[in-house]
Amino acid sequence: MGAKTSRAAQGAKNTDGGIGRMDNIVLHVDDVFKSFGGLHALSDIDLQVAEGKTHAIIGPNGAGKSTLLNVCVGRLKPDSGAVVFNGSILSGRPPHEINQLGVARVFQTPEIFPDLSVLDNVVIPALAKRDGAFAIDAWKAMYSEGELKDKAATALEDVGLQEHMGQEGGSLSRGDKRRLELAMGLVQDPLLLLLDEPTAGMSRLDTNRTIELLQKFKARGMTKVIIEHDMHVVFSLADKVTVLAQGRIIAEGTPDEVRGNPAVQEAYLGGVHE
Repeated sequence: MGAKTSRAAQGAKNTDGGIGRMDNIVLHVDDVFKSFGGLHALSDIDLQVAEGKTHAIIGPNGAGKSTLLNVCVGRLKPDSGAVVFNGSILSGRPPHEINQLGVARVFQTPEIFPDLSVLDNVVIPALAKRDGAFAIDAWKAMYSEGELKDKAATALEDVGLQEHMGQEGGSLSRGDKRRLELAMGLVQDPLLLLLDEPTAGMSRLDTNRTIELLQKFKARGMTKVIIEHDMHVVFSLADKVTVLAQGRIIAEGTPDEVRGNPAVQEAYLGGVHE
């Protein structure tokens, strides 16, 4: 792959990393290419996420979904193309800078602090968002107990974990750990929340509770990108769906459009309509 320069990068050459935001578009992945040796993990990916909408990314294992999220949050640098957030190019920025701009991520496997209380688990990302960095062994001395604890408590109430604030994070059920990490994302007041399989491994009851939570945040106008294998979750939440297969976009549209697309049925859904 040659050193192709995306339209976004071209537009940002003389603007100190900013290109001006397109109307109503929070995130623009612009002609992104990423390879690992001979494997083309992402090929010419171009998608736009509108403000206040829930945009789902689906596809079989190995389609490039998590690679795409890693490019968006700075864990991976694209070989070419650009990721633009609110008019600022994210490509090449470290993850903490991207977080400071207003992008938060919830991981596929909950990344919590098992020996800390549920409340303190949520205080830490709030502190990191405010100060840009923190040291685990000194964080208690660094934060304002009143302000950040109140903020963390509100996030826990939002996800229904207020009764578990004093409990160790590692003692929670799997479903509650997922909600804890969701609170860890919400406490950062993100302009864009990226969720990597937020219901993976959950029971149907926990999945439905998580759908209700995410519908509540959708009603508040929060912009979200969700990677998800459960089509019930996708079709319950998504305003728009992008389908990846072998690192390429094979379909994009509303849930109904994607559900009825023969190429999607063949590549991934396999007749799933729920």
